[in-house]
Formats: sequence, C-alpha cells, structure tokens
Amino acid sequence: MSALERLRAAAPVMREDLAGLVAVESPSADLDALARCADVVAELGKRCTGATPERLVVADRPHLRWRFGGGPVRVVLVGHFDTVWPLGTLARWPFTIDGDRCTGPGVVDMKGGLVVLFHALAALAARSDLDGVAVVCNSDEEIGSPTSQALIEDTAAGAAGALILEGSAGGRLKIARKGIAHYSLRVTGRASHAGVAPHLGVNAGVELAHQVLRIAALGAPPDTTVTPTDSSAGTTSNTVPASARLSVDARAFDPAELARVDAALRGLRPVLPGAELLVELGPSRPAMPASASAAMFALAQRVGLRLGLPPLVGEAVGGGSDGNLTAGIGVPTLDGLGVVGGNAHAEGEWADLAGLPDRAALVAGLVDAIGREP
Repeated sequence: MSALERLRAAAPVMREDLAGLVAVESPSADLDALARCADVVAELGKRCTGATPERLVVADRPHLRWRFGGGPVRVVLVGHFDTVWPLGTLARWPFTIDGDRCTGPGVVDMKGGLVVLFHALAALAARSDLDGVAVVCNSDEEIGSPTSQALIEDTAAGAAGALILEGSAGGRLKIARKGIAHYSLRVTGRASHAGVAPHLGVNAGVELAHQVLRIAALGAPPDTTVTPTDSSAGTTSNTVPASARLSVDARAFDPAELARVDAALRGLRPVLPGAELLVELGPSRPAMPASASAAMFALAQRVGLRLGLPPLVGEAVGGGSDGNLTAGIGVPTLDGLGVVGGNAHAEGEWADLAGLPDRAALVAGLVDAIGREP
C-alpha cells in the first residue's frame, strides 16, 4: 500500500485528531492553556512517530521539538499550536463538521496543519524513514515567535529544506512572504487642565495625530505597506493628554524598502513645541523571497505529479510566518503546506477535511525527497 493509500484510509483518524486539537483552546496570551495544548500535540506526535518530543520552555512558554536519527538535520517541519482565539470561543463556536468542511477556532491556522504534519510523518515512519527529520511546534507564532525564533533557527540551520505547515487558501503554496517590522511610537507631552489652562499643556494626542498622518504616507502599496494600528492617548476627559502611543505595522518584499521605512520612522520629529517622540522596534521577521522557495516549489510540483495530485500553484503573500525565519538564515523554504481552508483569524474559519490525506501525502513525499533529489 502506498503512502497516499495509507493516508486516505486514515482520513477518519485525521478528522478525530483535528477535532481533538481544536477542543483544547490555546490563545497565545494564556500560558496555562498553551501548556495543556502542548500536551495534546506531544501525544499526537508520539502516536504518529513513536517518539517523545523535547519540551523546551522559554519565558514560561512551552515549545516542542522532535529530532530523528543521529546525523545532521536534512529537513525541518515547523508548525505552531497557539491561536488568535480567546478562551471561551468554543462555547459559542464549537468544532463542527458539515460534509467535507469543518469549522472552529484554529482549524486552518493552524491545528489542521499539525494534523497534516504528523500524519505525513506517520506514513514515513511506517517504513522507518525519518532519519534526518526534525520538527518544531511553537506556542508564540501568532505574536511574532519572540521566544521560539532562536529554537527554530538553531534546529533548521544547515538543513536542505524547511516545510512550513501554515494553512492554504485554495491549495496554493506560499512561495514568497513580505518581511515584517512592528514599531511602537511613544509621545510625551505635558498635562494641564483642559478647561482652566489648556494653553499650558502640550497635547500628546494632537501630536500623535500629526505623526499618524506622516506614518501612513510612508507606504508604497501594494508592495510596501506601513499601517498605523492600535493607539491610545490621555487619561481623563478633562485633562490635556501628557502621553500617547501608537503601534505601526510595516511590511515589504524588498529589504531595502523596510530599511527606508525604518530610517523614516526613526527620523520623525515633533510638530508641537515641547513634545517628544520615542520610536522602538518590536518583533520583526525578514522577508521570504521567491528565490528561497524556487527549488522547493519545483520539487513539490514533481512530487505532486508523481502522486497524481492537481497541479500546484504558488502565491506571494503579505502575511508573515516562521517560514520568514528559516528563509532568513538561508534555508530553502516552502510554506502553506498545511490544510486547505479559509477565513483564518476570522469568524467562520474553515478547513477542507477531504483534502487532508492528499496534503499529508504531498508533505510526506517532500520530506522523503528533500536532500535526496537534485
């Protein structure tokens, strides 16, 4: 029996595993919930591969790593089990199956991808063919992987390829991703009574408004976007705000564009006399250029053809993932290999259950081929 036939026979089990993962809520901000979900992911990985993972805790966050064989890592598979959905979401929106489609918080981003990952490895483990394979499952991808970046880069260093199990819209693979930089702008003004002496204050909220317009003008869409996001100013309704803050999301395919935006943000100067500005760089990810995925995508097309799957299509996207990190250290990377679905991060998030076995077969074929085929 071929790997694809074994995986299609295992389709009911894959559905059950996805339901089990979604049933354990795991918002990025809840460490206890993440620990519970890590236990479920570890058990799934052990059942599929026969191996118990390393449990690595960084800043109280649990991450999991498997390494098979005693030699160097040939291929690394990366997935995450944190989601954007707060505790209690399942109470109003439970995991539901309707025909070949399921919905629920995290089904496509990316608990479905974890099911694909481990069942792909199960198909290979059946013939004892996991030497040189490593797996990293982290709990902070949705917030920029601040505690797992070093783990991912250390595990992937020197590998012939990295496979990222993020979800896929329409079955398309991610062959390029924008680089991302998050900034925090802090404005300091001077408080005063808004009724008695507004002229004695320096209004940090007004200064912030000036800067928001300047920052929004830095983008060059669609390739370079600079987006002011969450903001706040002031403390009470009758006080001139003494402070304000703004988050900024900058994205570009071209590293030179991110450098331009960085210089412009750091060069901002106050408009109001007496106001002060502080710009700080937060979590960031390098771009994943098309050149990082070209050979891997060609290999995936050959593997898909051998399996008899529909022709694979690639796309460049603005969203970031841990594929940015592996590509950033020079490892050939292919992303979007997880479950096919849609509406990630939104109500109605869904995944295609019928496609789970074929997706897992593609991943298994890639793991088998990477480092062994030209």
